[in-house]
Amino acid sequence: MLFFETHRFSPATNSVVRETPSDTTLRDTVKLESGVKKNEREDVFAVAEEYPNDSRYAASLQMNTEGSIFIDWDGPTDPANPKNWSVWRKWAITMVPALYSGISPLASSVASPGNNLIAADLHITNPVVLDMTTTIFVLAYAFGPMIFSPLSEVYGRRRVLHGAHLLFLAFNLGCGFAQTTAQLLIFRFLAGLGGSCPLAVGGGVISDMWSTDDRGQAVNIFSLWPFLGPAIGPIAGSWIAQNTTWRWAFWSTTIAGAVLLLLGIIVLEETYAPLILERKAKAHKLILEKKGVLAPEVHVAGVMKQHWKLLVRKALIRPFQLFFGEAIIQVFGIYMAFIYGLLYLFLTSMPGIFKGIYGQSVGIAGLHYIALALGIVVGSLANAMLLNKVYNYCRKRNGGQSKPEFRLPLMIPGSVLLPVGLFLTGWTARHNIHWIVPDIGIVLVGAGILLDFVAIQTYVIDAFALHAASALAAVMFIRALAGFGFPLFSPYMYSALGYGKGDTILAAFAIAVGCPAPFFFWHVGARFRRKSEYAA
Repeated sequence: MLFFETHRFSPATNSVVRETPSDTTLRDTVKLESGVKKNEREDVFAVAEEYPNDSRYAASLQMNTEGSIFIDWDGPTDPANPKNWSVWRKWAITMVPALYSGISPLASSVASPGNNLIAADLHITNPVVLDMTTTIFVLAYAFGPMIFSPLSEVYGRRRVLHGAHLLFLAFNLGCGFAQTTAQLLIFRFLAGLGGSCPLAVGGGVISDMWSTDDRGQAVNIFSLWPFLGPAIGPIAGSWIAQNTTWRWAFWSTTIAGAVLLLLGIIVLEETYAPLILERKAKAHKLILEKKGVLAPEVHVAGVMKQHWKLLVRKALIRPFQLFFGEAIIQVFGIYMAFIYGLLYLFLTSMPGIFKGIYGQSVGIAGLHYIALALGIVVGSLANAMLLNKVYNYCRKRNGGQSKPEFRLPLMIPGSVLLPVGLFLTGWTARHNIHWIVPDIGIVLVGAGILLDFVAIQTYVIDAFALHAASALAAVMFIRALAGFGFPLFSPYMYSALGYGKGDTILAAFAIAVGCPAPFFFWHVGARFRRKSEYAA
């Protein structure tokens, strides 16, 4: 197998420069190594010209200044290029990682309403350990993308997504058969490791297929499921806990995930351009060999062939380089960590409000997660209507030039709704105030979370296009740590301060970080990107 780094040799400067293959005007050619005789070169051209109508082999052969020729797309409209696929084909493929990224977070929260049953069955007496049966799944999100995202930039998206999803299914099924606390925690972590893959690699799939102008809606749909999943999970989990064993929370999600895997195997195609071109290069070489022509080593234009060990090592290091070296990743990583931690804080604290304060049963209290899901859907609908319109309006005012910063305006209403919802939920969660009022606050929190998250996600994908999967993995690292840690301290915070003061502290942080962030990066984001080795 060939492995690729996105670089091109420039004869003008006699140096290697970085390049994005999918954004280049591409040719479909074969590299002729120095030392191949002139008549053999003519044979290569003759063979290629025998296939003028074959999209796999048709060649517009052009020698470079050193007598070398490369494999590329058959022009800017090559149907093999994922960016030229039909809209329906793109949407079908986009939905596979989107659904993968929904079933995994759903599995993270579906058992939380049955925590008391788990504690009784496995003899768990420490409340922190009990909460960890939920949050350790999210802890794995910090490490999984750091492995799977760069591997998808070496071995392709399709194989990595399916392999990781199979890992998730195997250990999620194992959770339902766990007989000890240690078994449950280990299986939950390993299931989360596999389930974390689509959350980052899915962004790479979107970047591969959708142009900058069109990808807003795709990112919006993709981002909806990781938040809708954990909001829906406790609704189903509440009735499972009330009517059957807690083990069915894991068995049922495994069955649903297996159905999605079968669907994904049928629908999902490889979208990573260097891997598609590599296969095309191998096809050319086979054609030459069948014609009896001395087949030179075949390369892909815009990339440098390197040893696989070097490339895997570089790919695995890249997310950490992005996290520690990119200010964009650091600032938005901190804010996304707060948002994600807040989501899981709500998931674990809502039963305390509706069971503890309002005295509702497990099943009825679980229905209040509909408020969170409703807010997330409202935020998604707002993005569907406004995201591309705002982006295109800003681009038009900028003389038709696109910038990743044009994704940020929708962070502004999100950064307002989030603290308002926190204030409303915290100060109205009282037995003498009807439960619908804190539910309204929860709706606002859900809408604010999704508006902020999608704006940041699209900005990161646009800013780090070819390395989008690694960039998202870097952002997810700190975000997952917050999703793990917030629910562990929240019971102590609310016990000591109450819901009003506790949510006020969270709202103050949301205002301090979330409100200035879009304005700050609107003005200085381009400067940070120019200094970046990986930004587009």
